[in-house]
Amino acid sequence: MSHLNYNHLYYFWMVCKQGSVAKAAEALFLTPQTVTGQIKAFEERMNGKLMKRSGRSVEPTELGQLVFKYADKMFGLSYEMLDIVNYSQQENVLFDVGVADALSKRLVSKILLNTVPEDDSIHLRCFESTHELLLEQLSQHKLDMILSDCPVDSSQSPGLYSKKLGECKMSFYSSLPIEEHDFPAALSQRKLLIPGRRTSMGRNVMHWFERLGITPNILGEFDDSALMKAFARYHTDAIFLAPNLYLSEVEDEFPLHLIAEVEDLKEEYYVIFAERMIQHPSVKNVCDADFSGLFQPL
Repeated sequence: MSHLNYNHLYYFWMVCKQGSVAKAAEALFLTPQTVTGQIKAFEERMNGKLMKRSGRSVEPTELGQLVFKYADKMFGLSYEMLDIVNYSQQENVLFDVGVADALSKRLVSKILLNTVPEDDSIHLRCFESTHELLLEQLSQHKLDMILSDCPVDSSQSPGLYSKKLGECKMSFYSSLPIEEHDFPAALSQRKLLIPGRRTSMGRNVMHWFERLGITPNILGEFDDSALMKAFARYHTDAIFLAPNLYLSEVEDEFPLHLIAEVEDLKEEYYVIFAERMIQHPSVKNVCDADFSGLFQPL
């Protein structure tokens, strides 16, 4: 094999990563017909079938799995090389952070302060999305680090690691007072604002309702915690769920009543990063920092 067309190898690798020709073509800004033609040319060069149909998607054949294993290492190293070149050439080092939109912005901002060196020689770029989409971007080397509300499953995402930074208990709040003996019955009677079910906390609170036999009277679900809290300011009759720290954050801004603390519900904070970033100063600073005081009510 005197010559290997690395464009063909890259297209094959992208199809394997994306799971379909259509998704790979979209990511590559090519037509599906072009990608299919390139894969066929690559199969001819490799003297064997590399892809096979699996329902509506495609998956590598036995030969394809072998080729993909090496391609994954090659392109992973190439992205790592570009990262290192970027870090060495930028006056202010570019550092891309993904933030799960369910997390408290106040806590996230204090965690992010640990990524900034003493001389401020960093260029932070922060992106918000769901945990799943952020993991996908991290695995594609589009992010350097993630702050999320759940850890990474290393068996499903090899090469990615997570560390728990802390947790805080959750409580129900309302602008209008509720008698203690009316809880948790009030959750079925008053309108509720809760985290969206796509978030880790949203799924946990729905399971909590089920365990207690509560039929919640849900007015709204919000993936973005800041939007939910802002909405609660204007719909003053609603009950909403937020970390215990929230009451001390807004006590001077508008009247708020603590209805009940929920022992079984905790908002957790994790940092997630790829193996190539383990020695990065900003990642190390976050992993080594003591955040125990950050997650305690003021």
